[in-house]
Amino acid sequence: MQGVNQFIQNFPRLKALWQYRSFVAGMVWREFREQYLGALFGGMWSIFNPMAMILIYTIIFSKIMRARIPGIEDNLGFGLFLCAGLLPWNFFSELMSRYPTLFLQYKNLIKKISFPKITLPFIILLSSAIHFMIIFSIFQIFLLITGRHHGWVMIGFIPLLMLQQSIALGLGIFLGTLNVFFRDVAQFVSIIVQFWFWFTPIIYPIMILPEKVRILLTYNPMTNIVIGYQQMILYGKWPVWTGFWWHILFAIFVLFLGFKVFRKLSNELVDEL
Repeated sequence: MQGVNQFIQNFPRLKALWQYRSFVAGMVWREFREQYLGALFGGMWSIFNPMAMILIYTIIFSKIMRARIPGIEDNLGFGLFLCAGLLPWNFFSELMSRYPTLFLQYKNLIKKISFPKITLPFIILLSSAIHFMIIFSIFQIFLLITGRHHGWVMIGFIPLLMLQQSIALGLGIFLGTLNVFFRDVAQFVSIIVQFWFWFTPIIYPIMILPEKVRILLTYNPMTNIVIGYQQMILYGKWPVWTGFWWHILFAIFVLFLGFKVFRKLSNELVDEL
């Protein structure tokens, strides 16, 4: 514990998060509770919704539409393919949709209470992570029931999710800070995320595309990440970790950029709100 405290002391932002960890935990719980406040089944909807989504993907596309993945004869193959890409993408896109308006959303709290504003992006990150863990757990149970679970290979999701959400966190802090000063940023990001989705091989296998298009899509940082998810779910194969070195560099860059811009403009942020 003492070693953790010494490490945190060297990073002011981590120090603020650690000192306000009770505040962060309380806000995460408030986020989760407010989403289902007044609902008859309360938090059970966090289970019903993903169950319905997984069943729709697997039954509608695989059983009724009989969509197939090249090289896979499994009737549930295309449904699992969709879930492998869409579930993590929804985790990513939720942050990308919320971060640009984050400081505006909590402007009343920022003005009334003194607390490190950098805790807000992490509150959203943790809140989204809880929802994703519920959804992903249900998906794992579905894989076990259908006999398509690949055991320890699923651990490979953890580093890919950390990498994916690090990119979202860095971009989110950067864009959320800019949006306080330039309110068009949020509108611009919503359009970009829509294009980003279609330029990521989530609802179509990348192997059906022409070679030139496949090469172009490799410049999308989410392409290899999503393919890694699909490889684990469909084939039980570990991702090729050596193919993610530039993704790590990109995540470090956007995190540095986000914190740098936030630190530079944080003093003016409250006045703009």
